[in-house]
Amino acid sequence: MSDWIHEIGGILMRVGLVDVRTTAYGAGHRVTSTDTFLSLWTRVNNWRMHGPGRAWPPWISHSPPGFPSPPPTPSPQSYHETTPRDCSRSRGDRRSGDLSSTPGSPDRVLLRVPSPLRPPSNARRQLLPWRGLAARSRGANMGIGEFEAEGDGGEEDEMSVKEREVSVNGLSMKTSEVEAKLDDGNIQEAESSLREGLSLNYEEARALLGRLEYQRGNIEAALRVFDGIDLQAAIQRLQPSPEKPPSRRSRSHSVSIHSVSQHAASLVLEAIYLKSMSLQKLGKATEAAQECRSVLDAVEKIFQHGIPDVLVEQKLQETVSKAVELLPELWKQAGLYQEALASYRRALLSQWNLDDECCARIQKRFAVFLLYGGVEASPPSLASQIDGSFVPKNNLEEAILLLIILLRKWYLGKTQWDPSVIEHLSFALSMCGQTSVLARHFEELIPGTYARCDRWYSLALCYSAADQNRSALNLLRKLLKKDESPDYIMALLLAAKICSDDCLFSAEGVEYARRAIANAQVAYEHLKSVGLRFLGNCLGKLAKIASSDHERSSLQSEALRSLDEVVSLERHNPEILFDLALEYAEQRNTNAALRYAKEFIDATGGSISKGWRLLALVLSAQQRYSEAEIVIDAALDETAKWEQGPLLRIKAKLKVAQSLHIDAVEAYRLLLALVQAQRKSFGSFKNIIEVEDENVSEFEVWRGLANLYSGLSHWRDAEICLEKSRTLKPYSASTLHIEGRMLEAHGQMQQALATYGNALSVELDHVPSKVSIGALLSKRGSKSLPVARSFLSDALRLEPMNRLAWYYLGVIHRDEGRMVDAADCFQAASLLDESDPIESFSSLL
Repeated sequence: MSDWIHEIGGILMRVGLVDVRTTAYGAGHRVTSTDTFLSLWTRVNNWRMHGPGRAWPPWISHSPPGFPSPPPTPSPQSYHETTPRDCSRSRGDRRSGDLSSTPGSPDRVLLRVPSPLRPPSNARRQLLPWRGLAARSRGANMGIGEFEAEGDGGEEDEMSVKEREVSVNGLSMKTSEVEAKLDDGNIQEAESSLREGLSLNYEEARALLGRLEYQRGNIEAALRVFDGIDLQAAIQRLQPSPEKPPSRRSRSHSVSIHSVSQHAASLVLEAIYLKSMSLQKLGKATEAAQECRSVLDAVEKIFQHGIPDVLVEQKLQETVSKAVELLPELWKQAGLYQEALASYRRALLSQWNLDDECCARIQKRFAVFLLYGGVEASPPSLASQIDGSFVPKNNLEEAILLLIILLRKWYLGKTQWDPSVIEHLSFALSMCGQTSVLARHFEELIPGTYARCDRWYSLALCYSAADQNRSALNLLRKLLKKDESPDYIMALLLAAKICSDDCLFSAEGVEYARRAIANAQVAYEHLKSVGLRFLGNCLGKLAKIASSDHERSSLQSEALRSLDEVVSLERHNPEILFDLALEYAEQRNTNAALRYAKEFIDATGGSISKGWRLLALVLSAQQRYSEAEIVIDAALDETAKWEQGPLLRIKAKLKVAQSLHIDAVEAYRLLLALVQAQRKSFGSFKNIIEVEDENVSEFEVWRGLANLYSGLSHWRDAEICLEKSRTLKPYSASTLHIEGRMLEAHGQMQQALATYGNALSVELDHVPSKVSIGALLSKRGSKSLPVARSFLSDALRLEPMNRLAWYYLGVIHRDEGRMVDAADCFQAASLLDESDPIESFSSLL
């Protein structure tokens, strides 16, 4: 027997399993032959139980006394193919050599052979298959256990309920004995079997036992087993102690200790993670979240400088990644949303060594929670931010930042394409009025991500919302060409809507609307009413620029017929009622407009301010100013603070119409305070006020005050207000027009005429400036009358309901001796004056 032991020792020395210069228990101790024999006996026994042919290992040249002779040594190729996965090193083997990890393979643990004792290169090649055995044995060091099926060492089968063996520390045992004891309720005996059979400590045995119960579906039993694990004690044992910088001689020993710590940490942390999963399945979300949080707390204590991105045990990284991803979801299930927010930020700001896909999933879920969770999140801590970095101030900014980061990762090829990311980003940017930014992201998408027509349509939506209607319409024209998608009904409707806002494109809009109605069949039949609505709006706009009264009357009648048909299809659609009321109001049929405006308010419950504004303007057109003011006061009571701007503007103009100038100034003061408060409140989104049509800009307030003071001949105050408006908008036709009126009031006719001309240079179709030029020229003698008539006729082409243009045109006809034409113009001016609202109805669009 002693000769056989010596032969084994020589083999171990040649392959590096025993190093006579390496101590196992400290300085001054040598490895005894008994230690060597016990170490090798474990490996030989494993080989005989599971090896090919259940014979002696090929590295034994002859049988020990009393045992049969070994078979011939197989070739390296066949040996490698038949090597069992669970034949791994024992504790004695580990004590005989130091550990090192093969670069690029975190799970591979090999025995480093001292260079004087290394075998020749050909011998190493023959022994390489055995080294592969040790590399594939995930539980070779203390701590990480795995259940393996016989004859199958696949890593993907590690958590399969069909596995029948457990292999830890180079030792293996059947699970049938443990399962039988578990079925009998003998948890202590099952634990003892694992500890004795696999040389495990208490926490390791409990972890393996609990995982076995969890795999078998015994959730409550697994939970009882996991409850016996002392996590704090395990953390203290695994937590690194402060040491001096390692020397070159002890570096390999520190690598070994680090590997052992990772394996042990992986086993304990996986047990606590499975405990959290068990609690979740039992409906105990709060307790599950607390256990899951303890996993992350333990990781931070064990790895004080973060999880290393190299040489990290794969199973440990999987457990940590799953725990980081699970914790926020558990807090949400428990209804503790602030804890969920903190967990999301902790997951993204701490060093967990997460892969790109896992990090992307967490970022997306966090963004969705911020957008739709209904919970106001406090700004992130500045301590966690790099100097000069952007710090989001609210939910919307933080969600947008996360979604843009996700898009950037996709651009760089780090993650797979997820169409929901751009959908969530579209919602977020639309909510804050940043659709121009959204358009830029659509433009940056890689070609082929979306179909070309879909991308053009999305871009057109963005530009339309950003008030860039010309750009949107150009895209839609390309989309609706015959060789693209001429019957794209959504694009047809959007094009008709854009055209309905501008008289110059109204004829084109009529064509788009009719094509949309023709294509509204079967699946799109519900969109027929939308097409009819836009058709009515376009016809109404087209009537304003008609060349004759007959054409105008015909177009107006057709517009009303289209809108009436929409009402018959969708009687309860409040937007149709509003369009009808507005169309009747612009045709000066104030009684019908008043009726539909009231129906709109009833249908919406008074929750939409434009209904109140329309009702007040219709009443002002009927010269019922006091009633209009009552309507505005009621609307102010029903409307949110940020939406009161247009109502306060109408109230100020009502005060001016009633010659209550002091009250008008007070109304403008309140409006100015509101606008300035809005600008400060929105912060980085301060241009929302400029984008949305239903809000008032500070420029409009100063311009209104300048109009008021100039009408009262308070020239100094008017000049101050004009200067304020010039600061906000240096080149504005309306500001130049007010300045020209002030010059005209001071008798400076030539300077006033030049100022009006400058206003037209800024805005070619500015109707008030055309009317003022025509009025001035009409006073300069007969030679200027044709030019004056041309300006006034052009103003009426753009705005047929302008009473001042009709009045001055009548003056010119009178001076030229055409009394009948003059009488018609004066009559039109008188009728319009009686039904002229304090603010144009077009301001509601």
